[in-house]
Amino acid sequence: MTKTLTRPRHQIVQVLDNRPTPERAGKSVFTRGNPPRVLTTVQSLLNAGDITQDDANAGERWYRDYVFGKFGYVEYAPDYVKDATIKHDPVSWQVVRAKAWGRVLDVKRAYGVGAELRLRMMLVDEMSFTKMAKEFFPHMSLPTARTKISGQSAMLLEQLAAFYRNKDGVRCATKQEVLVPCAQV
Repeated sequence: MTKTLTRPRHQIVQVLDNRPTPERAGKSVFTRGNPPRVLTTVQSLLNAGDITQDDANAGERWYRDYVFGKFGYVEYAPDYVKDATIKHDPVSWQVVRAKAWGRVLDVKRAYGVGAELRLRMMLVDEMSFTKMAKEFFPHMSLPTARTKISGQSAMLLEQLAAFYRNKDGVRCATKQEVLVPCAQV
């Protein structure tokens, strides 16, 4: 007769409250989304009408690729349904991460280091236009520098949206060429 050892099972509590702590809420302005996020420069440009929703989506797409490529995690929406057909092993997970980081590098190659720095300051570091203006234009008056960086950011997000549209269009065009049925040839 053998005795089997069993380890005690601990229940993992699912956290349902994704709100920021009162201390964190006092430091920034948050959106009403779920989970709530810091009101970013992109959201303020969108609210002002300086950019379109497609431009804001392009910024979000770049941000998701950056976070996944650099840190290795993905932030899912609360209503996300997990796909049970795909299960990654450690190697395939790293391949998917590398592809995400490759998309970040494609943007960097297309628009340069300055554009990537502005995107990182806007989206990853969540800096305000005032802080970005102090970094880029330290010897200029603050209102003028803030206006300049706001315009540059809007133009950069518009270019990023066009970059993704062109990239998706090229990818779709190549897939259509490859997947032509033999009856049409």
